[in-house]
Amino acid sequence: MVNVTYDASGSLVAFDPDGVEIVYNLGDIGFIIACMALVWLMIPGVGLFYSGLLRRKNALSMIYTSLASIAVVSFQWFFWGYSLAFSETGSSFIGDLKYFGLKGVLDQPSIGSSRIPALLFCVYQLMFAAITAALAVGAIAERGRLGPVLVFIFIWTTIVYDPLACWTWNANGWSFVLGGLDFAGGTPVHISSGTAALAISVYLGKRRGYGTERLAYKPHNTTYVILGTVFLWFGWFGFNGGSALSANLRAVQACIVTNLAASVGGVTWMLWDYRIERKWSAVGFCSGAISGLVAITPASGFVGAPAAVAFGVLGGTVCNFATQLKFLLGYDDALDIFATHAVGGIVGNLLTALFAQASVAGFDGITEIPGGWLDHHYIQLAHQLADSVAGFAYSFGVTSIILWIMHFVPGLRLRASEEAEILGIDDAEMGEFAYDYVGLEQEIGHTVDTGVSASGGGREPNHAKTSNSSDDGRLDEKE
Repeated sequence: MVNVTYDASGSLVAFDPDGVEIVYNLGDIGFIIACMALVWLMIPGVGLFYSGLLRRKNALSMIYTSLASIAVVSFQWFFWGYSLAFSETGSSFIGDLKYFGLKGVLDQPSIGSSRIPALLFCVYQLMFAAITAALAVGAIAERGRLGPVLVFIFIWTTIVYDPLACWTWNANGWSFVLGGLDFAGGTPVHISSGTAALAISVYLGKRRGYGTERLAYKPHNTTYVILGTVFLWFGWFGFNGGSALSANLRAVQACIVTNLAASVGGVTWMLWDYRIERKWSAVGFCSGAISGLVAITPASGFVGAPAAVAFGVLGGTVCNFATQLKFLLGYDDALDIFATHAVGGIVGNLLTALFAQASVAGFDGITEIPGGWLDHHYIQLAHQLADSVAGFAYSFGVTSIILWIMHFVPGLRLRASEEAEILGIDDAEMGEFAYDYVGLEQEIGHTVDTGVSASGGGREPNHAKTSNSSDDGRLDEKE
């Protein structure tokens, strides 16, 4: 039984093993609970954002994948993920199994902040782990098998995300001890997921028709893209603001710079696209807003509002141009996850070294840092660069190893067949569709055997042959 009570002011009082009182403010607890829910909402937001950018025959699989990430990582985090990332008795690289099965994760002060109990810190950090996996596995878009993805998420979170979280946020972590500044996940969340997406894209190879007009399609549902951006932007207030781990001025400042960087990033990317198309692109604005949010993430608890403008401009600009890397290097990143998250995370990490201020970090009345270049602490750039390079190399290397080991395990190969790719992952892997049965013939360019009669009155086999096949004998697709 947890030994807690309340004092005269209504604050929650717990006791350490020696009987010393530990007082928690219910406002802090309520704030972090709300932020936890906001970050959860970001995960289906990722699914909607990704779904809208694809062809409709693959729309449902992306939404499903985001929810699958929540489910798998929730179990992994309970099983040993939290312990591997945040046990106080671990190494500088990864934790131990002190909290295996969440044993003992209750009312004692968390490793992140003494102002909230470990149980609350645990569930809040769970959401970070889940959204990181959801971001990374978006790289399977249009050509990945959904069953092996579940296994991949569990393994990847265990041996990629957990060590990165440990060395960044655990008091024993080497980057934390070195002095690296990462308020809300520049390296553990964005660099790791974006780089993993690059490794997945390289492993899976190019989609059928890559480099031809066959893949010159527009996002099938721009409304999904906007709705996903709304969920992400809204949830990011909990992502960055909640990383203060208390309802204080630092949390408010983090929310201000988060909103400002997203706004400037959206306008910046849209203007870069306007110079080419002479159109005001909603997809471009949304992509820029996400880039601004990614860039400000590691810095959000360390920088002032004027710096957020620079984060938005540079995040939107660099990520926009980074989308061309896939053409230069020849990989097929269907959703530009590497360009937005890995590149945006690196930009944010390096800019943190320039603009971090000790005075802003102290808005919570507790944190003391030497600051960045604005505070004449020039070595901070080397710390940020070391953390970024290490995160990039570790995520890419270990992700590639995981993929190739799974490749040779029966039933775990991640690449879908060409037939499944032509038909669409929704139909081939799920047997369900984002839009029921509407428009399938236009989508894949041939008659689909749904087993349902034209009248809809019963299930009758449809053996109609396609007259719209490609020259090589395979079924053609129009989008």
